[in-house]
Amino acid sequence: MTRDVRRYFTARETTAPTLSPDGRVAFLADTTGTMQVWISDAPGAWPRQRTFYDERVSFASWSPDGSAVAFGKDAGADEHDQLFVLDPDDGDIARLTDRPDAIHLWGGWSPDGDRIAFAANRRDESRFDVYAMDVGSDADDADDTDADSTHADPELVREADCEGFVSVAGWSPSGDRLVVQDASASSDDDLSVVDVATGERDHVTPHDGHVRYHQPAFGPDGEAIYCASDANADTMEVARIDLETLATETVVSGGEWSIDGFALDAASGRLAVTRNVDGYSDLRVGRLTSATDADLADVSLPPGSETSEPECVVHDLSMGPDGERVAATVSAPDLNHSVFVADARDAHKGESVSVSRWTRPSAGGMSLDAYQSPDLVRYETFDADERGSSAREAESHGGREIPAYFTLPIDAPAGETPVVVDIHGGPHHQRRPWFRPIRQYFLDSGYAVFEPNVRGSSGYGREYAALDDVEKRMDSVRDIAEAVEWLADRPEIDPERVVAYGRSYGGFMVLAALTEYPDLWAAGVDFVGIGNWVTFLENTGDWRRAHREAEYGSLADDRKFLESISPIHSVDEIECPLFVQHGANDPRVPVSEARQIAAEVESQGVPVETLIFDDEGHHTTKLGNRIEMFERIAGFLDRHV
Repeated sequence: MTRDVRRYFTARETTAPTLSPDGRVAFLADTTGTMQVWISDAPGAWPRQRTFYDERVSFASWSPDGSAVAFGKDAGADEHDQLFVLDPDDGDIARLTDRPDAIHLWGGWSPDGDRIAFAANRRDESRFDVYAMDVGSDADDADDTDADSTHADPELVREADCEGFVSVAGWSPSGDRLVVQDASASSDDDLSVVDVATGERDHVTPHDGHVRYHQPAFGPDGEAIYCASDANADTMEVARIDLETLATETVVSGGEWSIDGFALDAASGRLAVTRNVDGYSDLRVGRLTSATDADLADVSLPPGSETSEPECVVHDLSMGPDGERVAATVSAPDLNHSVFVADARDAHKGESVSVSRWTRPSAGGMSLDAYQSPDLVRYETFDADERGSSAREAESHGGREIPAYFTLPIDAPAGETPVVVDIHGGPHHQRRPWFRPIRQYFLDSGYAVFEPNVRGSSGYGREYAALDDVEKRMDSVRDIAEAVEWLADRPEIDPERVVAYGRSYGGFMVLAALTEYPDLWAAGVDFVGIGNWVTFLENTGDWRRAHREAEYGSLADDRKFLESISPIHSVDEIECPLFVQHGANDPRVPVSEARQIAAEVESQGVPVETLIFDDEGHHTTKLGNRIEMFERIAGFLDRHV
């Protein structure tokens, strides 16, 4: 029976908080159907909307002096962000950049708030250069639509040394240097320090192999960089990079789990870290007690939690001026994304940390009490007899097991329950137990939901994340087949009604599962998926190609292999109905991938339903489109499953 999708997808989100010096919080909220900037004066106070676009806003960042909020906005979800500043009091907006052919990646405010830094591919589509720009506090006399720029052109600080992703992570405390991140692959980064006046670049992370350096920030004296890194371990830790010796030392270890969130205030030495514990988060705040030691206190989230085990996902960490407060987005299966603020001033071991909830977004047409929480399970895969890929896996489970979240509908009938196998994208992403209305929609419609973190997922260490690189790509698809075998042994599941469902790289996984293991599936749902690795790499954004080839294989060296694993060449194996969704403005996976796979599958006489939005890209950002999309998918599954 088809349920009303709107009841679920009118649940709102508030994310990406940023703190002002006078105690206010700005954040993004989709109250009007797309993410816009809102500002709240106090916990629980009714916020004021400050941007009013039909298109989404991608970020917001409050200036250190509190006089302005920077934000970014694209058009048609094409990810070509332009930069703006708004006056938080009167709402006036000034445009900073007007190059819709270029992507502008926000970097940060200078310590005095007079300048910003960012990376952009304005000069060459395939390369991101570093820019600085005088802004001051004069976001004046501009309207809140597409006003002419009221500021001078940005200053080119340094041209890119190579193709691919480069981003500015922040300014030094003295305002004369920038820390710049070069992501050559999902699992491999390099950090450099760039002199703003001369453009001189010092590479500070020479290393062999793949090492991640995430969320870097200058330390209190400006003589070191702190970041989350796996330079010294299989998992991510808070590390300090001495800018004179380039020695990398561990400051905070996550033990068997990774530090996946990190924020530092250089002036005070206060910091906040989150640890990824099987997808859930714990949050600690405190301060540096020496260059390589920190005193941290646990933060109870949600406040009043009665268990010491983490029950939610914490992300978007943001330190306020002077490090006195830490803002974060908190989500759980029964908590839509909400903004919380912790008081970091008195954070010491053994003392409780005061936490306040700032936003209570509408739950839409469903009570949050009706949302179910998944069970964390592990299932053996085809190489379960091999030693695990990490000490944690080997010691805890004896061999290769795949973590997953499994949820059954209430009163699931024995042997009659269909199941949606929901595969995340990335592939260096991780399915986590945050708020997902589509999960509850499927459950209330009688489906079980199975969400695996197959090999290649993040959150389980560097070695696990590398298990699907290049020639090992199809091992992750085999993990999906093993998941279906595991599900077939569950007494509630009907093994004849299993749905493959996934987005982006997860869309490729759907198509590959349908071609490699056609007997397992009753239907497939492919969102913005890759059907042909060669045409994908040929047509993806020039700035993305080298980054993607580092993980998937290159056109120059691995073309035959890429052709061999492309589902487009095995469409005659697909036996079940297929739903294909895409956005015409997708800069990551070109819409041609959807059109060619749909046409080829349909030519085999297999039922195919296609939905392409002209005003969307890689993500479906507008509420009306999301509702239409899931209504169409619900009808498709009703007919075929």
